[in-house]
Amino acid sequence: MKVILKIAKTELRTLFYSPIAWFLMIVFLIQCGFVYLGQLDMVVRNIEMSGSKKEFFTSITNWIFLGQTGLFSTIMQNLYLYMPLLTMSLISRELSSGTIKLLYSSPLKVYEIVFGKYIAMMVYSLVLVAILGIFLMAGNSHIQHPETGMLMSAMVGFYLLLLAYSAIGLFMSSLTSYQVVAAISTFVMIGILSYIGRLWQSIDFVRELTYYLSINGRTQNMLAGLITTKDVLYFFIIVYIFLGISIFKIKAGMESKPASIKAMRYLAIVSSALFIGYISSIPGFVGYWDTTLDKSRTLTPRVQKIVKDLGDEPLEVTAYANLLDNFFFLGDANSYNANQSRWESYLRFKPDISLKMVRYYDSIPGPLMKRYPGKSLKDVADQFAKSYEMELKELLTPDEIRKQANLLGENNRFVMKLKWKDRTTFLRVFDDQMIWPSETEVAAALLRLQRASLPKIAFITGNLEREIDKTGDREYKTLTNTPTFRYSLVNQGFDVVSVSLETQDIPKDISSVVLADPKIALSPAALARLKEYINKGGNLMIAGEPGKQSVLNPLLREIGVQLNEGAVIQSSKNDAPNFVSALVQKEAESYYKLLEIIMADSLKLTMPGAVSLSFTGDSPFTVVPLVKTNPKKTWNRTRPYDFETFINARVTLDEKEEDPENSGGLVFYAVGGSPEVEEKNTRRDSLGTMVFEPAAGDVKGPFTMVAGLTRKVNGKEQRIVVSGDADFLSNQEMRRMETANFVFSTTLFRWMSGGEFPIDASRPEPKDKKVNTSIDKLKFLRILYLWIFPAIILVAGAVLLIRRKRK
Repeated sequence: MKVILKIAKTELRTLFYSPIAWFLMIVFLIQCGFVYLGQLDMVVRNIEMSGSKKEFFTSITNWIFLGQTGLFSTIMQNLYLYMPLLTMSLISRELSSGTIKLLYSSPLKVYEIVFGKYIAMMVYSLVLVAILGIFLMAGNSHIQHPETGMLMSAMVGFYLLLLAYSAIGLFMSSLTSYQVVAAISTFVMIGILSYIGRLWQSIDFVRELTYYLSINGRTQNMLAGLITTKDVLYFFIIVYIFLGISIFKIKAGMESKPASIKAMRYLAIVSSALFIGYISSIPGFVGYWDTTLDKSRTLTPRVQKIVKDLGDEPLEVTAYANLLDNFFFLGDANSYNANQSRWESYLRFKPDISLKMVRYYDSIPGPLMKRYPGKSLKDVADQFAKSYEMELKELLTPDEIRKQANLLGENNRFVMKLKWKDRTTFLRVFDDQMIWPSETEVAAALLRLQRASLPKIAFITGNLEREIDKTGDREYKTLTNTPTFRYSLVNQGFDVVSVSLETQDIPKDISSVVLADPKIALSPAALARLKEYINKGGNLMIAGEPGKQSVLNPLLREIGVQLNEGAVIQSSKNDAPNFVSALVQKEAESYYKLLEIIMADSLKLTMPGAVSLSFTGDSPFTVVPLVKTNPKKTWNRTRPYDFETFINARVTLDEKEEDPENSGGLVFYAVGGSPEVEEKNTRRDSLGTMVFEPAAGDVKGPFTMVAGLTRKVNGKEQRIVVSGDADFLSNQEMRRMETANFVFSTTLFRWMSGGEFPIDASRPEPKDKKVNTSIDKLKFLRILYLWIFPAIILVAGAVLLIRRKRK
């Protein structure tokens, strides 16, 4: 060991007595400084413009250090430029100068030479780590509550990558006496290891081998705060391979051995390394360490329990990829390893998950065939196959796939069929940017396998209510029954059905019933069935609309609620007067963590055409208002109106001004107003008016628009939701951007289902969203990191080199 350390010391002395080592340190420091300060400057400016919150929109640690443009990612992408220049002379210098012959004749062992030189590179790599550490310490100073665990994990990944590049460079240096050739060869080898994972992906065995050898992306988990034994061992295996074959390469110059013996040595090194790598990659043998503060790289506790409850029975996941589907790229040969990675967080807790891929071609809904007139489905598929560089015979035909699985209900889209014991269910991908199912959707699918039934919601039909299978603006398909929409109830753990109370009773397996905006009065039989359901403690949602109060009030009277006459009017410069933007109350936020997050952004619940609620004093229920209107902007109008004439409605009086006659100055102008009304206002318009008039029965808000009712029935809490609007659940409002409608609607179904679905896989907000610096201080930091620190290294290197030259 002493000999190895002496060689390492000698190599370090040689390294630091050359200008290149100092030059690279300075360049590395300046590059780190530019990236760090650039990211910090963007964060600080964003915070300065964020208003009173004074915080960044996401984790600052991740943004500055770990994101795609962060410090670690940028440095690691350019690291291959540094290491070849440092390693090119390790062995080639000895070869070119002839000193390698002296080493051959010396009592030194070959492994001592190789290990000594490699340890020197390990030490120099630590110097680069120390330089990077300057910015980590700066980040800990500049960021409030930084993610130190993630930073340490990223630092481990950075150092391991340096060690791997050093081993590769040392080997390449042993192949030639020309240092430039050694440097270029190192570039080439790093490039090969970076891209080999993309080669021969259609051949199963070769695909596994090339993917394991690929160095590309090996530090991604560590950058995200997750250290795995598989990734750590990979870098040690790379070091083992290249140091081992370096030793045998140098030995080959000292010995006269047959080529077969030399080849067997190399083969033994590589094959033993690959065997260790294979064993270390088996899911059951992989160890994990999540260094993040909130364990964001680990499944949430609730999802962990669902996965573990699968027990010892294996889970089979079969993905079906249709060549003609837009999502076929998820199932082509090049996606195999990416799909493995997507399931890794689940394999961590259940190693016996088997993943399979079935590729086929079949028809899909839409105008695809119209674009290929005169061609058969097979002809079109053959043309698609050529674009993917595939043979059509590699895919199952429509007849063959239909014998395996019935995918017509999934429109022959990319879908995964989960099989556990004798149960199966589908897990879908979605038409959004994320595409892949999140923890919430995967957990919901796993619970479908474990349970005989999930919460089933019945939507009443037969009286022109809103329907769950239609796509019109007023209907409910988007929220309830759209397989391609991630947040649709069918993808969140619910089953939805339509039930006509005119012809049948409410099934016993129904967990909640929805009666949404019946246009005609319920028959005595339907009303009786609903009353019986309520009396037995069933959960229920009732949603009404203006003009139809008489249809629902007889039923609502049983629970102590009434829909008030008239409609709620809200002042707005842009929207129609019956368009209400209501406020979700704090009491509702406790029902669902996601709603609490949404409400922190002050999003409103949009209700186009709504009535307010009132409550009788003899109700057996505890009433909690969930949604109320803005008291300064709303009033209730009981007089007849026709909102079709108010397309161009707008406020004409400033809401802050006092209007003696109107007590609030809320005035709308619209097509068709009467001249009498115009004369009442100091500000008038030729279009007519709608005015708050107390004398005519108008009443100012706030009003309760949605309420939650609870009581105990047979030891169980009964939960009922009453809403003065049915449109907030509609397809049209689900498509409206920047509203609370979707999350609030889902929250109501979660509350009525006992709080189990949708499964809460939310995580705490990042704590590192504020900084301890300012734009003015950044000027000094630029001078410090880009001028003073590099100057210190420059002076230190110059002094050392000058003193060395004098000696």
